[in-house]
Amino acid sequence: MASDARLLSLLVEAGALLDRVTGWFFEPRQKTFRLDGRGTPTLELPTPPLQLDEVHIFGATISMHPDDMVIVGAPVEPGFDAPRLTLRRAVFPRGAGNVEASGVWGYTEPDGTPLGRTPLTIRRAAMLLVLRQLPKLTDADSAAARSAWRLLEERTRDQSYRLAARRDAGVVLTGDPEVDELIARYRRPAGLGAA
Repeated sequence: MASDARLLSLLVEAGALLDRVTGWFFEPRQKTFRLDGRGTPTLELPTPPLQLDEVHIFGATISMHPDDMVIVGAPVEPGFDAPRLTLRRAVFPRGAGNVEASGVWGYTEPDGTPLGRTPLTIRRAAMLLVLRQLPKLTDADSAAARSAWRLLEERTRDQSYRLAARRDAGVVLTGDPEVDELIARYRRPAGLGAA
């Protein structure tokens, strides 16, 4: 049992955790990013663009026509590897904060609308994180309820049992193996230029 205010607070907290551990945010947000040009035709973006309004280099507006620029963004389709802008006939000149891109950003999946929707897997992960924070009616101790998934062995005076070994998703993100397994594929990749 929890009030609507408590559930909303826990959903916001779960969403912030998922944003932090994956490196993305999963709903449309209006933002302007200042980026560093590297003297290459491709510029890696901090999050997938849903709708780019303007791109400026040293304050001058550049064309976003498909003949001039390739935009890899969201809603994310199969084969997505990283968000980026690629100029077809020029390069982003070197400079700190010399490229400004404004529009609507976020990692979403297609649902027939221009902005897409929060991936269903991410929604499920958020719900599981919220459920882990809510004690069950029969649990006297909410700390025990939050960490029940960690139970490997239990003993009483006359009986004992041991559960199967804990399986990890290969990487620990939230500390909850079920949630980590769900969100592992949504982790932000290493930068395009990273070694």
